[in-house]
Amino acid sequence: ASPWQIAKSVLIFLGVPLIAGFLTRYLGERRMGKAAYEQRLLPRLGPWALYGLLFTVVLLFALQGDRILAHPFDVARIALPLLAYFALMWGGGFALGRMLGLSYERTVALAFTAAGNNFELAIAVAIATYGVTSGQALAGVVGPLIEVPILVGLVYVSLALRRRFPSPARPRPDRIPITSIPEEHRS
Repeated sequence: ASPWQIAKSVLIFLGVPLIAGFLTRYLGERRMGKAAYEQRLLPRLGPWALYGLLFTVVLLFALQGDRILAHPFDVARIALPLLAYFALMWGGGFALGRMLGLSYERTVALAFTAAGNNFELAIAVAIATYGVTSGQALAGVVGPLIEVPILVGLVYVSLALRRRFPSPARPRPDRIPITSIPEEHRS
């Protein structure tokens, strides 16, 4: 596959949803108002992204099922580097948050953002570039199947580490800067 073919796939699978999302929000807010759009329409549209991903994964597994059963070690070869990737990225993000002195909440957000992936985009590009029965499409499908249980496990790790996380320092009343006290309460 040529670099242009890959770039075209990325533009299609990123650009079309981005433009569709922008137009949906723009037109929806103009017609319904921002509050109604966010309270009525977004809850109905939200699950469709998940449905689309689940449909794609089921379809790809249906098309790749024979290959997975015939070559289970291919799945393991895909899974092991992903396991190492998630552990290193999450651990590195968590360690960086601790070193920077971030709060527990921000440290966990940093760690999960670092470990998170765009497997939906990877699946779309792999299918468009290499075909639905390619090894690249198989790798794209195995990714979320590995990612979800690993990230759920890392949620439990982060909850266990919360007990060891330093509690935020409470400011002493004599050290509160005067600019943080409202004007009417200053003496």
